[in-house]
Amino acid sequence: MPNSQNSVTRKLGQLVAGGELRADPGQMEIAGLFDRLLNDIYATETPQKSSLLGWLFAKRKPAPVIKGLYIHGGVGRGKTMLMDLFFDLVPIRAKRRAHFHSFMADVHERIHRHRQRLKNGETKEADPVPPVAQSLMAEARLLCFDEFSVTDIADAMILSRLFGELFSRGCILVATSNVEPDNLYRDGLNRSLFLPFVDMLKQYVNIVPLDSVTDYRLEKTGAQPIWRYPLNDQTRAALDADWNRAAQGRPAESAAVERKGRSIPVPRASGHAARFSFSDLCERPLGASDYLAILDRYQTIFIEGIPYLGREKRNETKRFITLIDTLYDRGAKLYATAVAAPENLLTDRHGTEGFEFDRTVSRLIEMQSEDYALAAREP
Repeated sequence: MPNSQNSVTRKLGQLVAGGELRADPGQMEIAGLFDRLLNDIYATETPQKSSLLGWLFAKRKPAPVIKGLYIHGGVGRGKTMLMDLFFDLVPIRAKRRAHFHSFMADVHERIHRHRQRLKNGETKEADPVPPVAQSLMAEARLLCFDEFSVTDIADAMILSRLFGELFSRGCILVATSNVEPDNLYRDGLNRSLFLPFVDMLKQYVNIVPLDSVTDYRLEKTGAQPIWRYPLNDQTRAALDADWNRAAQGRPAESAAVERKGRSIPVPRASGHAARFSFSDLCERPLGASDYLAILDRYQTIFIEGIPYLGREKRNETKRFITLIDTLYDRGAKLYATAVAAPENLLTDRHGTEGFEFDRTVSRLIEMQSEDYALAAREP
């Protein structure tokens, strides 16, 4: 059993008592569920054994199935904060906390490497999924995903097989999401092939809503005028001034980020800052792994000319959501010019992008907060 001093409920209570958080019954209920999961994990990580012989035999028993948690609810309700409190307390060394897009980029890279090994005659195993799952499990038995959201068909098609292998090996999954499992990949191509994963998820995780009425991100005071609108000479001049400060007198040149044999153009780069148009990043066929590759080199990103996002820009909207998710998860600093405030960008709330864009708006607001500005990496 975990020490009563080290429980999610207690940690949350300390934050409330210290004035860092407001008391929220919904959050406290989820904290209790995390403590229950901690108890289950402690029971398997530190079993009671009466003798050395019993200990040796106990190690040979298959690990019991531990149901994880899938917490869904509106943006800014505290889902990520609670998961991070749990992650810090959990007694498993082999654990991984990642944004879902980053994890899937890693999975696809491992599959690619396995296929290269097969092509080079270094392995005879044609199916890459079991060895990839085995390598992932060797690194982390516990997987904690922030903002679980499936938008990419390549991800959707592999999830059932991948997590079938992971769960069979004793993987414990914890995830936060803005949507309940039945709404994952809701309007995606070939969704019928994705639905077995939803059924599997229901079998291996406890699905619970976080019904807090407050988006706490929206209460944070904006400290940096990093999101400038509308598009006019004044906002463009302000962005130029931001760029000159970020460049710190260094010359700006065009550059490129190489990824898997192709080149991602960077129109203007200076030190750790890169400047793009909305078209450069969201009208080209780029995905989370491409944005991650850009952020491996640049920590301050400038985006010019973000337009209204209507139904005719559905693909661009999906990429923009992924882009902001990636920037936020990496703690990157963003400067942008747009036609309107974040909450007014999306002009058509049809389809999955409608409720996913709420997360984007909330994140863009938090990225303007003093806390985020202080934590964001500077060039």
